[in-house]
Amino acid sequence: MSDAPDDSFEDAARQGGARRVCGVDEVGRGPLAGPVTAAAVILDPDRIPPGLQDSKKLTAKRRAALAADIHAVAEVSIAHSSVEEIDSLNILRAAHLAMGRAVAGLQGVDHALIDGNCIPDGLPCAAQSVIKGDARSLSIAAASIVAKVCRDALMVDLAQQHPGYRWDSNAGYGSRAHLQALQDIGVSPHHRRSFKPVHNMLYQEKV
Repeated sequence: MSDAPDDSFEDAARQGGARRVCGVDEVGRGPLAGPVTAAAVILDPDRIPPGLQDSKKLTAKRRAALAADIHAVAEVSIAHSSVEEIDSLNILRAAHLAMGRAVAGLQGVDHALIDGNCIPDGLPCAAQSVIKGDARSLSIAAASIVAKVCRDALMVDLAQQHPGYRWDSNAGYGSRAHLQALQDIGVSPHHRRSFKPVHNMLYQEKV
């Protein structure tokens, strides 16, 4: 496998008759707080920003710069599933719901490249799952970057409302500081009550 994503999946879809091909990825399955965020991106083959890569392999500064570049030259749709949807549906179905919303936010998509090993139900177009797609497909890499930057910014905003949990630095993940704040402050409206550390705190058995 190449060290960097390329456009071979996009090219194959276009050779199969698809005219508008988007890459789709999500971020935020693991955190204890905040929404799950998905992005769908249609890149212009003639204006692909250099340096696209799996968002996890990039610094925050580089991600932010690339996200701005992507928004400037590509078609981008970002969508979320709420904490309430995560708790009622489960995290996988909520992530797929956000992905579907992101794809629906683009006009006239013919083919979607989905990061992972399964395809969300109800997509408005043909779709293909791509395992480790953010490291293999340029458009999925672009989606991973803009989704990550968007969700991180959202968690910074929420951290200003609930500063004790340090969401500006941990993005809602279960860091030591976050877990300690759960003990000290309690559960906020933005916590996922179906996730074990939060659930256990709310519903621990009385001795």
